[in-house]
Amino acid sequence: MALYCVGDIQGCDDAFERLLSAIGFSPSRDTVYLLGDLVNRGPGSATVLRRCMQLGDSARTVLGNHDLHLLATAHGVRKPSRRDTLQGVLQASDRDALLDWVRHQPLARRVEHGGQSLLMVHAGVLPQWSADDVLGLAAEVQSMLQSAGLADFLQQMYGNSPNHWDASLQGADRLRIIVNAFTRLRFCTPEGRMDFESTESASHAPEGLVPWFDAPDRRTQGTLIAFGHWSTLGWMNRPDLLALDTGCVWGGCLSAVRFGTTLAEREHCKVQCPQAQQPG
Repeated sequence: MALYCVGDIQGCDDAFERLLSAIGFSPSRDTVYLLGDLVNRGPGSATVLRRCMQLGDSARTVLGNHDLHLLATAHGVRKPSRRDTLQGVLQASDRDALLDWVRHQPLARRVEHGGQSLLMVHAGVLPQWSADDVLGLAAEVQSMLQSAGLADFLQQMYGNSPNHWDASLQGADRLRIIVNAFTRLRFCTPEGRMDFESTESASHAPEGLVPWFDAPDRRTQGTLIAFGHWSTLGWMNRPDLLALDTGCVWGGCLSAVRFGTTLAEREHCKVQCPQAQQPG
């Protein structure tokens, strides 16, 4: 039995299929964790979702910002942008089943492997949060995604404030900052105030900002975190950090990590992807 993590697919089903073939993935034996942004920008979003649904419990995902954007667009909360390629889902005969599957996925997961914990989110976590906090806060959002109040939640989900965590936050402000951290975070101040303007690589952090994973006193230090979202960061493999968005939709690669008997035993597997979108 093998355990894998895969970076942002973004509707590139051909690459996803080739990657599963290249790693010899067996649904009856292996488990693959997908780090969000299953859909949008690439040409096959509906096919990606159908593939994940067909794989059943052997494919487990966390939600990314594009997956939430799909739900918001489907509920009329957001208008499609010029770069969106979501019509294959929105006009599909099985649209309702696809959207229902998406809304039942979490924003964070943790799995135990070889006596160690692997924590997975799409983008990042705030320095004030422990691994247990991450799972509890993700569950708060998941309960809203699965509720009858989904449309109202999506309506209030967008915005850049508040940008600093306060445990006393309630209602829409609390849910918004949780969503923004898990699905949009790249840089923050050393104290954890989030920035949403900068998309540079970690080596070009704007003045006064640090990559979220380098924030001092981050409470999840020592827990391996796997994430995607940050294509300009690319592949990063540190003892307690795995970055797996290697720019599939931009003509880069779709990346996977195969873990060995422990989380420290890692093999980087990748397939080259045709360019589906131009940066900028």
